[in-house]
Amino acid sequence: QVQLAESGGGSVQAGGSLTLSCTTDKYTYSTYQMAWFRQPPGKEREGVALISNHGGGTYYGDFVEGRFTIFISQNTLYLQMNNLKPDDTAMYYCAADYYQKRLADPLWAFWGRGTQVTVSS
Repeated sequence: QVQLAESGGGSVQAGGSLTLSCTTDKYTYSTYQMAWFRQPPGKEREGVALISNHGGGTYYGDFVEGRFTIFISQNTLYLQMNNLKPDDTAMYYCAADYYQKRLADPLWAFWGRGTQVTVSS
């Protein structure tokens, strides 16, 4: 069982930045593919960013437009978010899967409980 714990959410004004963290067992990062998803109020969950455990390739949702960066450092998964917009308001979730999933696939095996991000205009 993979345990994931997100932190770092909060309230910011448009144009601001936040860095989300996801902690888990250090062996998870070499064994599982990791990703960030979000669920805006009243909408379906969508993939934000993914980092592969095979080569470290990163992939982003189209809406990211170069504003977010997913990376792993010191056994922690991060999502650095810059130039935040009100449309980025959502619950953000960390996810992991043993198999090579895509951001478009919502059925990842393991999920954290989420951290809330609120962006005001």
